[in-house]
Amino acid sequence: MSRVCELTGTKPMSGHNVSHSNVKTKRRFLPNLLDVRLHSESLNQSYKLKIAAKALRTVDKLGGLDGFLAKAKAADLSVKAAKIKRDIEKKETVSV
Repeated sequence: MSRVCELTGTKPMSGHNVSHSNVKTKRRFLPNLLDVRLHSESLNQSYKLKIAAKALRTVDKLGGLDGFLAKAKAADLSVKAAKIKRDIEKKETVSV
């Protein structure tokens, strides 16, 4: 199972544990991933995504899934999230 945020692309980082005697050992910093169900207002449908807690705060700040995907770059999104973004854009162009 991949440890990557579907909205922001946040991945595990590597670094060191540093002891008092300055001995460095390898370690991984994992993103705080959550399985959440986000609702799209324009599509009137819910989607289950695996996102970082930091991304969830940003989604709330930008007014939900639709607002976040409107500002997000397609290159940063997962395949599933990019498809949701295309569907939202298609729905908005048809309704206008």
